[in-house]
Order: sequence, then C-alpha cells, then structure tokens
Amino acid sequence: MKYISWNVNGLRAVMGKNFMEVFESLDADAFCLQETKLQEGQIELDLPGYEQYWNYAEKKGYSGTAVFTKHKPLNVTYGIGVEEYDHEGRVITLEYEDHYLVCCYTPNSQNELARLDYRMTWEAAFLIFLNDLKSRKSVVLCGDLNVAHKEIDLKNPSANHHNAGFTDEERNCMTALLDSGYTDTFRYYYPDKEDIYSWWSYRFQARSRNAGWRIDYFIVSDDMKDRLKDAHIHTDITGSDHCPVQLDFD
Repeated sequence: MKYISWNVNGLRAVMGKNFMEVFESLDADAFCLQETKLQEGQIELDLPGYEQYWNYAEKKGYSGTAVFTKHKPLNVTYGIGVEEYDHEGRVITLEYEDHYLVCCYTPNSQNELARLDYRMTWEAAFLIFLNDLKSRKSVVLCGDLNVAHKEIDLKNPSANHHNAGFTDEERNCMTALLDSGYTDTFRYYYPDKEDIYSWWSYRFQARSRNAGWRIDYFIVSDDMKDRLKDAHIHTDITGSDHCPVQLDFD
C-alpha cells in the first residue's frame, strides 16, 4: 500500500500548476490533502478508480481536507466529534478492515501565538480521539500537523523557539502523542537524516535555500511497525509551499 499526504495550500491554485501530473505519477492507493480552501461545488475532479471524500470549512477559502482512495472504506467520519473544532474541516477518518486512515490539518498557532490556547485544547481532544480509534484497530495518521518536533526538523531552530510550530508547548504535545503508542515513520527509517523538510516559507527564497521545516507526517500506531516498508518526503515536487510525504506498508 502507498499513501500520500500533501498540503496543497489551495487546491484550485495547484490544479493550475501540476496537481494532476503529481497525482498520476505518484499513483497512490490513498491521496490525502490538507488546506484545500474549497467550498462544496467549487471544483469537479475526474479521478477514475478513486472514491472522493471532502471535509469543507464553514469559513470560505480556509482550511479543508480531502481523501481520494482506490479502496472503498467500511465507514467515513468527519471531524473529531467536538463541535468547537469540527466547523473548520480539519479531519477525515476512513475505516478499513485492519486500520483507520486519519487525514488531519492541525490548527496553526498563528503569529504572536494568537491561537496557541486553541491549539492546546485541540491537541488534548485530538489525542483522545486518536486513542479511541487505536483501542479498536491500528491507526495511520497523516497530514500537516503544524509542528517541527525536534531541532533536526527545521533549518533554524535557535531562532524559532517562540514561534508557531516550534514552541515547547507544541513540541511537547507531539512527544506526548508518540509516547502514547505511536511512531513517526520518517524518523523510524531516518533517525538522523538532516536537511529534509516538507514546508518552506514563500518569503526570503526559503525553498531555494532549503530553509524549511518538517511539519508533514505519517504517524502510525506502534502495532503497525512490523508492516512498514518505507517513508519518503518528495522534496523535489513543487506546486505548493509544502511537498508531498509518503508511506509504504504491507
């Protein structure tokens, strides 16, 4: 099985660039998107062989997730069952026979950490949601989780300790998640790999300088570790300020 996750930062924008070329070349069993920035009816995608599932934010041009899958799920749910969070279109969960696939776009703490408190309450509620799934069957979580976990996961850690995505609070939440019985698949295979990122600011020529952050993940429940084959970050694929990340498993 090959799963792909990509924050497209506006699906209509990337459709005008290279989305279909990337989609077809990667040929994934499931393709998970974040930050689609769409309302229902604003786009029609012809994806033969794929089921399409969309979760739209109530706010126009904001957030949103989608999953395109070759394998029809047993069940699909939207959100995490908490009304405060579920109007932003951030989570889609597909249930399969032996695992759940969770596509997630985690709230950004924003400039001057204006939304850090909201982010912290989200993190607590989301971990409860994930652990409830994990109590029933294996979990594959993917998406833009808006945190660089360790200093190795961003280019300039010393300058970013108090910035959104690298605060102690956000990093501690990622640690708590992993300590709850989950594995960061990229670090499972490449624990010491440096200078591999999944997001680069559009400012300051960040991508050409590879001044990036690794904030897009595939995380699995620990009981799936023996099924893993590889994890990959497609740093060569452009079209968004994020690049796709990939998980291969049996």
